[in-house]
Amino acid sequence: MKKPIIIFSILLFLCTGAAYSQHKPFVFGFKAGPNLGWMKPDTKGYESDGVKPGFSWGFIADFFLMENYGIATGFDVIFLNGGLKMPHQYVVDETTKYEGTLTREYSLKYIQLPVSLLMRTNPLGKFRIYGQIGFGANFLIGAKADDEFNAGTYSETSEDEDIYDDMTFMRAALILGAGAEFSLGGSTALTAGIAFNNGFLDVLNGQNTVDPSLNNKALANFLSLDVGIVF
Repeated sequence: MKKPIIIFSILLFLCTGAAYSQHKPFVFGFKAGPNLGWMKPDTKGYESDGVKPGFSWGFIADFFLMENYGIATGFDVIFLNGGLKMPHQYVVDETTKYEGTLTREYSLKYIQLPVSLLMRTNPLGKFRIYGQIGFGANFLIGAKADDEFNAGTYSETSEDEDIYDDMTFMRAALILGAGAEFSLGGSTALTAGIAFNNGFLDVLNGQNTVDPSLNNKALANFLSLDVGIVF
């Protein structure tokens, strides 16, 4: 009785090992690339000031549950830029104040910890196509701004203003991405893809300086082109 059980166990182990050897259960690598960021305001009188270029780089850690399905994680350092126009009161001194429009260009720096479901095709020659959907937790590590205030007869500009206290510490985002892998032989591959990082938590602190009943509210979004190498 014991002999068939031992033989069955050995066969099961060999079959499992053969299936497991068909794919690598984890891959690591690095990525970098440009992005286009913008601010989406949610306060009366606030307007987006267009799309601004930025950059990101990071570490890739993919863990495969099956050959074509896995969990993608790692970390990203994101330089996210955007712009807003808003009503603003500029205080020159205790007796001189101006009400006008503040145009602010944001330069934000985040550490992102992403977790997403990764799905990819079987090899198409040396290529694979992949898609991913997941969540990114972002933590603010730097915030600067270039400001231009205009009140008609009075204007003022400033650069590299530290606005860390004007921003929330955490940003959360939905991540949607797609791309391709190109095999370089063995477990090494080049990757290239596009990802939409859609923020869903407000990134601004405080109230408007003209109307304190208005809270500063805006989402920060970006579209990135990521090129990487995995091993």
